[in-house]
Amino acid sequence: MDVKTLLLEQWASCLDEQDWFPPLEIVLEDITFEQAIWKPADGTMNSIWELVCHLLFYEKRFLMRFLGETANEPQAENNESTFRLPTMTLENWKETKQEYFDVHRELEKILAKSEHEDLYRQVPGEDNSLVLELKSLAMHDAYHIGQIVFLSKMQGAWPEKRSF
Repeated sequence: MDVKTLLLEQWASCLDEQDWFPPLEIVLEDITFEQAIWKPADGTMNSIWELVCHLLFYEKRFLMRFLGETANEPQAENNESTFRLPTMTLENWKETKQEYFDVHRELEKILAKSEHEDLYRQVPGEDNSLVLELKSLAMHDAYHIGQIVFLSKMQGAWPEKRSF
């Protein structure tokens, strides 16, 4: 298996293809607005929505840099501010999820269209090539998907029986 195929499979497993962990599209499918903003009482964890905002920030920033549209890339003072929520409304929750799905799919399209030499070209503003940055983003997604599943379980929002 070549690196592009491997990375495409890894990328899909983060969004909509079941693998060793559930993909984010399925994990978020039945999450209500109230569940999305909920945090444990001790305040030590981010909410599901904050985690989705964080994932969206890094994927959108990478996409804008890859496309050379750095003027449109999201800005943050530090990593902590990437978890910041927009105005907390049901509509904004839905928009955040959809934007994440759209950005993730756009990066997948870029990867799918890339020639071998494109995979190893350094992306302006990033430390590594397309293939290494997307590999890191996929691992980052998988880590936070686990947190989202855990938060869902803490709220009783995770079905007792799943196919994975």
